[in-house]
Amino acid sequence: MKLKTLTVIAAGIALAGCSSSSRYSISNDVAPKKPISTSHIENAVPQYEPFSRGGNKDYTLRGHRYHIIKNPKGFTEKGKASWYGKKFHGHYTSNGEVYDMYSMTAAHKTLPIPSYVKVTNLDNGKTAIVRVNDRGPFHEGRIIDLSYAAASKLGVIKTGTANVEIQYISVPKPTAKHKVAALQKYAIQVASSSDESRSKSLAKNLAHKLSVGSYINSNKGLYRIYLGPFEDYNSTQKALNEVKRLGYSTAFIRKQAVTR
Repeated sequence: MKLKTLTVIAAGIALAGCSSSSRYSISNDVAPKKPISTSHIENAVPQYEPFSRGGNKDYTLRGHRYHIIKNPKGFTEKGKASWYGKKFHGHYTSNGEVYDMYSMTAAHKTLPIPSYVKVTNLDNGKTAIVRVNDRGPFHEGRIIDLSYAAASKLGVIKTGTANVEIQYISVPKPTAKHKVAALQKYAIQVASSSDESRSKSLAKNLAHKLSVGSYINSNKGLYRIYLGPFEDYNSTQKALNEVKRLGYSTAFIRKQAVTR
């Protein structure tokens, strides 16, 4: 059963089981009716992020006390992975972010939020890197709930669950000396078109609406519209959510090489 926050407050988070909540438009979780391809969606990119104010306090659910891991370095775990999709798409995660089933994210009961973990499907050998930003799953034996995109990458959609191993990825806080060298830039690819004029117009309009930079890359008569660059994954994800709300459901995040 998936766990979601109703409200994120400074003192902690309010948690409620999804089965008893009427705020979801559908009662049972399902895959999207017309899913977009996940082949272009890249792994989450581990980077240093301070733990969020929401979602990181010990909590009790159904009589069981869960203690958030304070120092997860070296943490590994084996068990069942499940996934969650359309029912929770667009709703808040446990740290107040918005769940996007096409992002490489996951839920875990006790890892600090956000965390990055490598997930290995022990049934088929596939691997993926995901960013933990939610709590769950709370079914017996399940250790991680994968986003629809992550589950697709790992071959879990058809089977529903899979035997996995997760490994916490430790990312040290960059020192002032190494901040520039450690900087990872991102961009959002919104769409592509063979019409140069329309591509430039769309890039300009989106940049104005979202107050971000934009640019066009062309290759063999195809013009790709990008927003950015962004210098951290979290702000890129927030911008991506806004882009999708504007109707560009196939937009996705791309890594960029540091050029400075």
